[in-house]
Amino acid sequence: MRRARTVPDPPGVDGRRVDPRHDERTAARLGIALGVGFTVCLVTGVYSHLLQHPVSWLPVAAAPAGTYRVTQGLHVLTGIACVPLLLAKLWSVYPKLFTWPPVRSPAHAVERVSLVPLVGGALFQLWTGIANIDLWYPLPFFFPAGHWYVAWITVGAVVVHVGAKMATTREALARAPEPPSVTAERRRFLGLIGAGSALLVGATAGMTVRPLERLALLSPRLPSVGPQGLPVNKTAAEAGVVDAASAVDYRLAVGGAVRRPLALTLADLEAMPQHEAVLPIACVEGWSASARWRGVRLGDLLDAAGADADARVTVHSLEDGLYGSSEVTASQARAEDLLLALRLDDEPLDLDHGFPVRLIGPNRPGVAQTKWLARVEVR
Repeated sequence: MRRARTVPDPPGVDGRRVDPRHDERTAARLGIALGVGFTVCLVTGVYSHLLQHPVSWLPVAAAPAGTYRVTQGLHVLTGIACVPLLLAKLWSVYPKLFTWPPVRSPAHAVERVSLVPLVGGALFQLWTGIANIDLWYPLPFFFPAGHWYVAWITVGAVVVHVGAKMATTREALARAPEPPSVTAERRRFLGLIGAGSALLVGATAGMTVRPLERLALLSPRLPSVGPQGLPVNKTAAEAGVVDAASAVDYRLAVGGAVRRPLALTLADLEAMPQHEAVLPIACVEGWSASARWRGVRLGDLLDAAGADADARVTVHSLEDGLYGSSEVTASQARAEDLLLALRLDDEPLDLDHGFPVRLIGPNRPGVAQTKWLARVEVR
């Protein structure tokens, strides 16, 4: 009977056995997983940015209503899943940082230099993204702007690094058969990292996937917890609008490029045709929740004011500050479910949800679902 040939353990540079947790094949597989994760984060992040900062040359459809809920949830959960992957990748390659000579060729020098923005940018993006989930901003910069610009620096470094490592990665994945012990050890290591990513995602996905809410032990907000069973990021007291929103002489002004400027009381708005829509609030932090809203269609309000059919709109809140207004494109303004909401699940809006009136519409980020409306400006 013929004996099975034993495949020897692969030797390292100094002749010793290479730990499969630190070899090229392990690093390549982790790198591919990170590449997929970072690509998902980039695509969904760009989409989120364009929704928050609309551009005229790229109209954004109002339907499906839950598109942003899906893309931003995917963005945040993928970023969370990438944390163990990135830490494992850094741990798997760190011995190479101490090899000698540190630079062996011009291409190797480019690869080494690209590691600074690559590693620094990746750590920055994941750390600030997770801090944003909990609304924690310890660094003195505006989170969306910092996250946006560092993302492109990191993408550039990734492209350079992939170009430099492409041949090495291909070679590592196509390498000859290994001893079963080496394969098993690598699989245990990668399985542990995959389980860690799955555990983190499972412990946070409930903030946007309602059936998993009870498992969301690491989520700072839950879809059913808040005034009227809906979360809020900022209360009326925090926004400094309690007195103005509760004033008996409240008026919603409609002006700009209109033939009939309006100043509507809450009673005037309630006397207009009312419409209902089930719409989600989906925030950049990753949480989302759907509810049934009732109010006046923005399109009906524009018609009452005599606005053009292709008019664009800026809505302004009683709240001052960065998110005190939001843009509504011409295609969105006439959407059937874009409402000036007066009621939430058959009850008047809670003050923290934007009483007396808030904007709510399909496929819009939470920061663009402006609360405590004061003025509708038509252009």
